[in-house]
Amino acid sequence: MTTDGEFESYADLGATTENAMEIAETSMDRVRELVPDETLADRIRQKSVHATGDPEFQHLVRFTGETDSEPVVAGARAVLDESPIVTDITMVKAGITGRGHDCPVRKAIGNGADLAERTGMTRTAASVLELDRQGVYDGAVAVVGNAPTAALALADCIEDGTRPAVVVATPVGFVKAAESRERLRETAAAHGVPAITNVGRRGGSGLAAGLTNELVHVASDARGGEIELP
Repeated sequence: MTTDGEFESYADLGATTENAMEIAETSMDRVRELVPDETLADRIRQKSVHATGDPEFQHLVRFTGETDSEPVVAGARAVLDESPIVTDITMVKAGITGRGHDCPVRKAIGNGADLAERTGMTRTAASVLELDRQGVYDGAVAVVGNAPTAALALADCIEDGTRPAVVVATPVGFVKAAESRERLRETAAAHGVPAITNVGRRGGSGLAAGLTNELVHVASDARGGEIELP
């Protein structure tokens, strides 16, 4: 029989019935056969494989910090501290689980319309800059799942002194996506901001939401005494 705790573990996978939870559990069991299950960073790699359906994606994930597990720990601690989770667009926000945390979740898009109109920059970039002007990103879990220009704007904010608790960035596409993640990695490393990104053109909102949800699950496991955060 599935317990309430097991239900919460798979809630972000869409499991709302006994049968659905069994499917989710079997799916993750198969992922663990393909991906190591030794470190907190491995949990992020596993989630990336589950979210993309591609076992090779585990090799595309990058961690910015003194160890691969550092951004996972930073993200879990931010969740335990009920820090804001700030996404670039609505789709990523919709994918963030509502279970296992009390973090306010908000999206950037919809802010900064005047800045975008005045300068001609993308709405997502202007949205990030406007929220940063309001101090929203300091101490937050900053998530970019769709827009390369949002990742580039976030890198600019970090260069200018903003310090998110952790960055999860997987913008997707053929124009500036890989470059934006590379710049964000380099900027985060230079300024001591933990980050989880990936290389290549692939990525997307579902991946960003899934990786963020895994930070929530790590926090839940730490809260429940199942794991101890370093």
